[in-house]
Amino acid sequence: MKILLTNDDGIDAPGLEALAGAVNGSFEKIIAAPHIERSGCSHSTTTDRPIQFQRRDANRFSVDGTPADCVRVALHQFPGEVSYVLAGINSGGNLGVDVYHSGTVAAIREAALHGVPGIALSHYRNRQLTTADWRRAAVWCAPIILDILSHRCEPGVIWNINLPCLPPERETADIVECPLDLSPLPLEFLAEDAGLRYSGEYSKRARIQGSDVDVCFSGKIAVTRIPLVG
Repeated sequence: MKILLTNDDGIDAPGLEALAGAVNGSFEKIIAAPHIERSGCSHSTTTDRPIQFQRRDANRFSVDGTPADCVRVALHQFPGEVSYVLAGINSGGNLGVDVYHSGTVAAIREAALHGVPGIALSHYRNRQLTTADWRRAAVWCAPIILDILSHRCEPGVIWNINLPCLPPERETADIVECPLDLSPLPLEFLAEDAGLRYSGEYSKRARIQGSDVDVCFSGKIAVTRIPLVG
């Protein structure tokens, strides 16, 4: 049984290594991730040029493409061998309507379109937190991943996990299953170079009580089930 790991932060991102550590010993891993950061690329795919990829070792590939490309390439290179796909651990939250522009979530959505279940994992970070505790993030993710992959995979459904931003001394966090918050992001822009630069503050976005945004911002791990349609 093989599990594919990918992300949108790039092949050398520490969050990807943390994710590999979270499933170490439980699955045979394939890693296929963009060779550079591709955050915010949504579900874009490459069809107008060859997708180059470099084999770093036996089951680790650096791909000149998007996260969705990485999934497509891996499923092509290992036909019928990939049982699950994990994407992350993203440096920054993918909460609420973020799922529509997130490359991390798009990777899992692409997998689900091919009948392969998966989980997107992200770590919300505020501006005061300069570094992430990836060891702690891996510890938090490990039991959630095993629970979902062992008991809760469904066709046409993806799972979106968001870890909270907590002080270094907090080793545990409550896990809450919650719905996606569909509130729009703030429409705030600053004039710059005859154009507009987005200036909305992520931590001040709208939050519906009990939604994934509210749960994560309240210091809990938000676990959200997202059907592909309906």
